[in-house]
Amino acid sequence: MKFFVDTANLKQIEEAQDLGILDGVTTNPSLMAKEGISGVDSVLSHYKAICDLVDGDVSAEVISTDFEGMVREGENLAQIDDKIVVKVPMIKEGIKAIRYFTDNGIKTNCTLVFSAGQAIMAAKAGATYLSPFIGRVDDISWDGMELIEQISNIYAIQGFSTQILAASIRNPLHIVKAAEAGADVCTCPLSSILGLLNHPLTDIGLAKFLADHKKSSN
Repeated sequence: MKFFVDTANLKQIEEAQDLGILDGVTTNPSLMAKEGISGVDSVLSHYKAICDLVDGDVSAEVISTDFEGMVREGENLAQIDDKIVVKVPMIKEGIKAIRYFTDNGIKTNCTLVFSAGQAIMAAKAGATYLSPFIGRVDDISWDGMELIEQISNIYAIQGFSTQILAASIRNPLHIVKAAEAGADVCTCPLSSILGLLNHPLTDIGLAKFLADHKKSSN
């Protein structure tokens, strides 16, 4: 499973890259605003800065909700760098835009997905990635992991090549469960990825090794 960090913070991206496990980045207008980035030119420049840091795909989201607007924005974003993946919402006009981008060699990430039916539509349109929002599904008392597993089974049966990008991940356990359910990618804050490192028995074992080493060195 690929690891993407969901952030616009360059320091966090650098830290993930330095770990040697980073496969890409996802971001959105809200994350850009969190970093104090506003204005078209500033946003485009920041996307370029992110692309310069990472080796993998970088999802950049369109703001428009009409076909012509999404195409215009998406083409501008795609010109920034070959790593750019145009992030498009799961709406009727978005599906049309995904098909257009697919036919013109532009990678896409269909976002705000909450059902298997939506996942089928995105795959039919040729989306490169599909982003089911696990945490938000859980928030309305449905099972986000069950959705990932359902989509994974459908894609395998039908031979769809769209990659399942598990989004709205809230904790390290979500990452493990998404991997078990068949997600191709997970995107989450760096803190969730780093949380996979933690286990009390590791801490206890390391402390004992170091203590024994100290005794043997005296």
